[in-house]
Amino acid sequence: MTKGQGFTNRYLSDEEIFDICQKAFSSIDIENKKLLFVIPDHTRSAPIDKMFKAIYELISHKVRKLDFIIALGTHPPMSDEAINQRVGISSDERKSIYEKARFFNHHWKKTGQLIKIGTITTNEVKEITNGLINEPVDITINKIVYDYDKIFIVGPTFPHEVVGFSGGNKYLFPGISGPEIIDMFHWLGALITSSKIIGNAYTPVRAIVDKAAKLLKMDKYCFSMVVKGSDNISGLYFGSPEDAWEKASKLSDKLHIIYKDKPYKRILSQAPLMYDDLWVGAKCMYKMEPVVTDDGELIIYAPHIKEISVTHGDWIKKIGYHTLPYFLKQMDKFQEVPGGIMAHSTHVRGLGTFENGIEKARIRVTLATQISEKICKQVNLGYMNPDEINVEEWKNREDEGILYVPKAGEMLYRLKDDPFKL
Repeated sequence: MTKGQGFTNRYLSDEEIFDICQKAFSSIDIENKKLLFVIPDHTRSAPIDKMFKAIYELISHKVRKLDFIIALGTHPPMSDEAINQRVGISSDERKSIYEKARFFNHHWKKTGQLIKIGTITTNEVKEITNGLINEPVDITINKIVYDYDKIFIVGPTFPHEVVGFSGGNKYLFPGISGPEIIDMFHWLGALITSSKIIGNAYTPVRAIVDKAAKLLKMDKYCFSMVVKGSDNISGLYFGSPEDAWEKASKLSDKLHIIYKDKPYKRILSQAPLMYDDLWVGAKCMYKMEPVVTDDGELIIYAPHIKEISVTHGDWIKKIGYHTLPYFLKQMDKFQEVPGGIMAHSTHVRGLGTFENGIEKARIRVTLATQISEKICKQVNLGYMNPDEINVEEWKNREDEGILYVPKAGEMLYRLKDDPFKL
C-alpha cells in the first residue's frame, strides 16, 4: 500500500517528511539487510540532502549495507565533492557522522559494470510501441544491484520529454542501465515526439520502462517526491516504484503544468545553473515548445553553458539538430548514429517537415550561451550574444506575445486548447 501525502496549496514540513520515511521503513523488513538507494544527480531539483539525512538517521544502525548510486544515465560522473554537496554533507562528515554510507557513480558504457538481465522480444516491443519499433531490446543494468537485498529509488517526478513524467522505474532504466535500453527508450520517445508525449502519464515509453523493471526480481521500493522550487516538497509517496510514481505523477500534473490561452511569438527561456551543458539545458526548449507560435522563436538563455554535451558533443556536431522527418526520410545516412543521439537532436529542433530535400522546422531555436556562433550554425541552431540580452526588457510583455521564464526546464507550459497533446 502506498504511503505518504501531497498538497497543491502547501509544502510538507520537515517533521511530516521524516514521519513518512519512518512509517515507510517500519512497514518493511530492513533489519540486517543490504540496501541500495538510487538517487538523481545535480540536474534534478530535489532536496536529496534532506532525504539522505532522514534515511541515514532512521536506518543506518539497523542495516548491514547502506549504499547510494547516482542515476546518471549518460551524464558525466560526479566528483566526491559534488556528491557531498548533493547529499548535504562535508567531506569530514562523510568520513565520520555518515561513514556507513557509500556512494557510487553509474557508468553506462563500462561493459564490465553491466549485466544483461533479459530481453524484451520483438513481438512485445511491437505491441507496446504500437508498431513504431519492430525489434527486440536487450536489457542491461549496473550489476551492483545484485549485491543488495532491496533497492530504493529516491527522486522527484516532473513532466518529461521522453517518458511523459519522470520518476519511478525511470531511475533504473535508463538511470543505471546500459546503452541498448537508453537508446531505444529515447528513440521511441522521439518517434512519438516530445510535444505529444510530455505531460502524459501512461505512455509506450513508460510501459517499456516498467516492463524492464519487472526483470529485476529483488524487492524494489520508491520514495517519489513532487518538488516545487529547488527544495520544497509538496508531495512524498512511498510504495512500489509503479504505485508511488503514479501518485506523484498525478500531483505533478496539477503543480508542474502551466496552461496558457495563446501561444507566444518569442520566448526567453532561462536555464538554471544546474544545467551545465545543452544536453540537459535543452529542457528549456522541451518544456516551452507547446506555447511557441508557428514561426516563432524560442531562445535558450544560458550564459554559463559552454558546451553542447560533455558526453555526446562530437556526435551532435557531426549530425546537427534536425526535425524527426529529416532523419526518418533518409535513415540510410544515419545507421551508425545511436538512437539516443538522434532523439536529442529532434527534441531540441522540435516539430517540422522534410520535403523534397528541404527541412522546415515549426519554430526557430536560438542559443544565447557561450557556444560560439560558428558552432551554432554548424549544428543548425540560431545564435544570440548572451551579453546583449537585458532580462528586464523581456519582463511583463505577455500582451505583446513575448514571454520570459526565469527558471525554465521543469515547469511544462501548454496551451489550454493544445493541438499536440496525445
